[in-house]
Amino acid sequence: MNIAELMRASALSGMEAVDARVLMRATLGVDDAYLIAHADDELSAQHAAQFRALAARRAAGEPVAYLVGEREFYDHVFKVTPAVLIPRPETELLVELALQHQPKNLLDLGTGSGCIAISIALALPAARVTALDRSDAALAVARENAAVLKARNVTLLCGEWFEAVRGQRFDTIVANPPYVADGDAHLTQGDLRFEPASALAAGVDGLADIRCIVAGARAHLTPGGWLLFEHGHDQAPRCRELLSCAGFNDVQSWHDLAGIERVSGGCAPSL
Repeated sequence: MNIAELMRASALSGMEAVDARVLMRATLGVDDAYLIAHADDELSAQHAAQFRALAARRAAGEPVAYLVGEREFYDHVFKVTPAVLIPRPETELLVELALQHQPKNLLDLGTGSGCIAISIALALPAARVTALDRSDAALAVARENAAVLKARNVTLLCGEWFEAVRGQRFDTIVANPPYVADGDAHLTQGDLRFEPASALAAGVDGLADIRCIVAGARAHLTPGGWLLFEHGHDQAPRCRELLSCAGFNDVQSWHDLAGIERVSGGCAPSL
């Protein structure tokens, strides 16, 4: 069976064509241009078996990113494992907003794969970026990504939210924290079934970790510094309320490409 026939057979069995293409690229170690140019090439028995094994795992629900071990985010390719959340396009908004403030000293809370911190560090090589996570396994992934992408201005620390940076202040703090409510049906559906629950769920209303971040952020921001964080599709009004109650100025939310209020933030009062 040639490349095109095996990919077509996978699509007929229910796999999305884009997934079949990604899995074939990973099986052969090639790019899309190769698949197009060599669509009629016969596959070796070994490669055919490898592709079918990946396809079977995808059919069982495993995320493509975990199957191939990587995901593109903000024009960079990041290693991902089941120890970290899969980077998603909507989170690129958080990077773009942070870059608008041209931070010189930025903190990324719950860094996971490091995709947010590393993307900012690569865009601003003169900035000092500190990234925290409570998971040693996640930090191992982030360290590998920082090394491969040569993000030399990133410092990775282990700790629960602000505990590893006591006494330090930053001009920008960003976070993509857990924000799904415990027991939400989505946690048992799709890719979320395979992602780390500790990076997804946050209390009965999904706001437990966001409350901790908002409450602690002002003590770690320079005057006029910004806190920016991602949240759920219906949480923006409550997040703005939390920010206002904590004394932040210029509180607002920003829409992602789907028109959803995806990121909220505010500015720490100036002296």
